[in-house]
Amino acid sequence: MSDLKLSPAGALFSRVPFVPVPVSVSDRLLDTLREGLGLTGTKEGCGEGECGACSVLVDGAVVDSCLVPLCQVDGARVDTVEGLAAVGDLNLLQAAFLETGGAQCGICTPGMLMAGEAFLASGVEATEDAVREAIAGNLCRCTGYTAIYEAIEKAAERMYSVAAGAEPPPIAS
Repeated sequence: MSDLKLSPAGALFSRVPFVPVPVSVSDRLLDTLREGLGLTGTKEGCGEGECGACSVLVDGAVVDSCLVPLCQVDGARVDTVEGLAAVGDLNLLQAAFLETGGAQCGICTPGMLMAGEAFLASGVEATEDAVREAIAGNLCRCTGYTAIYEAIEKAAERMYSVAAGAEPPPIAS
C-alpha cells in the first residue's frame, strides 16, 4: 500500500519505501510502481488495459495501472499486491489462491488478487456470478478460471466466518 503524492517539483513520495522518486505527471502509474518504486508484483500484460495483469486499487477501485497517468492519482491511496499481507505472511485471499491452485504462471495473479480484494471489501455475497463479474476485467490463460472463482469464494467464506467471531483458519504455507 502506498499513499502517492506528487510534489510541485515532480517527485513522487511513497510510504513504500518512503523516498522521493523523480517522476513526470504524464508517467504511467505502472511504470512508476515497477521501475521507480521497485514494486514489481504488478505486471504488464498488454499495455492497453485489456488483460488486467496490471490491476491495482486506487482509493479502493480496481484500475488498470497501464492506462493511468500519475496526475490522476495525485494524493490517492494506491494499493498493490505487495501490500496485501505482512512480509512473510499470506492474507486469506492469497492463501486461498495457493490452496485451490488459483495461481499458475503468475502473470495474471497480482491483478486477480487485487480485483478479488476489491470484491471482498465490497461485502457483496460471493456467488459464482458475482465473482465472475468482479474479475471480468482480468484475463487468465492458464487456469480456466474455476480455481480462481473457488479461491475468492473460499476467502469470502473465511472472512465472513472470522467477522462473525470464529477463529481465523490456519494459513497454508
